[in-house]
Amino acid sequence: MTDWLDWPFLEDRHRELYARVCDWCDSNDDDSHHDDVDAACRALVASLGQAGLLRLSVADRDKIPDVRSLAMTRALLASRSGLADFAFAMQGLGSGAISLFGSPEQKAEWLPRVASGETIAAYALTEPETGSDAANIAMTARADGDEWALNGEKSYISNGTIADVLTVFARTGEPGPKGISAFIVRGDDRGLSVAERIEVIAPHPLARLKFNGVRAELLGSESEGFKVAMQTLNLFRVTVGAAALGFASRALQEAIAFASTRKLGNGTLADHPVTQANLADMATAIDASSLLIARAAWQQDMGKQDNRRAAAMAKLHATEEAQKVIDAAVQMHGGLGVTKGAKVEELYREIRALRIYEGASEVQRQIIARDLLKEHRQ
Repeated sequence: MTDWLDWPFLEDRHRELYARVCDWCDSNDDDSHHDDVDAACRALVASLGQAGLLRLSVADRDKIPDVRSLAMTRALLASRSGLADFAFAMQGLGSGAISLFGSPEQKAEWLPRVASGETIAAYALTEPETGSDAANIAMTARADGDEWALNGEKSYISNGTIADVLTVFARTGEPGPKGISAFIVRGDDRGLSVAERIEVIAPHPLARLKFNGVRAELLGSESEGFKVAMQTLNLFRVTVGAAALGFASRALQEAIAFASTRKLGNGTLADHPVTQANLADMATAIDASSLLIARAAWQQDMGKQDNRRAAAMAKLHATEEAQKVIDAAVQMHGGLGVTKGAKVEELYREIRALRIYEGASEVQRQIIARDLLKEHRQ
């Protein structure tokens, strides 16, 4: 994952960041399966905060996060530890709406604490009956003096079991996207409870949350919540592809190392033409994803054009191809590939969710196609 350091999309500061993140990874080498995921995430957030890496994911003096820095960090973290990438990414996503739309007072209260690792953030959009159909969320919010009261449920909320602050989306008006507003909720509010801890194939602190008259503070303007949600997701969409790139790159490394030592006849597995063809396909898919991610991140940082199509392409290609790369690595490992404790088995579980969250692959295809058709009609 070093050849792209010299690409024109990156600057010297990104190359310096690469070294910093690698140093953190070397000092926090953790490939283990965690019995207490909540405690592990808290420790990772604290460590990333102490290293100054979480400052990359929050606004700095009204300047939004640098997407190239986020993407590089996620790719490197994911290549070492899926949980470390998760901890880093959720601090950004959970506070992203505050970075983009928060008042000066809201930014001053929350962003330094998120950046230091003192406060754990969460992003609460998904509901039990609405996944990709975010425009039709059912949670309600009613004005109550200077605050709002939230009632309803959110589901599959990352950091839901440990969050200190949550960005929550609720309905304040008419059906559809125009009736949604965004809110800031404190994790210790007495009306907020964990209704269910959700266990998934790659252990993360996910939960279904119950809101019973939860006190909330309006984030941005009333009825612009859908825009807040979508712009926040768009800010971090490319970085999901970067995490997939990290997983895929690690899978290729594991496959090369295994094939080079696995005896087969008078040689090794790496000497076999089929293995070589598979390795070539894996490397080509990874490089293609790298280029799409670099382009999309650079466009987003330059701010010169609407990059929704490029971001969607980057996420779609990187996550879908990473799934294939990791599957090929598992296949190459044979029985060891599906044995708990093997790195490729862990990667196989980690990659699957990336094709779903922050915009499923089907949604990304819709974004790309609609943008192409819109361009054709102009």
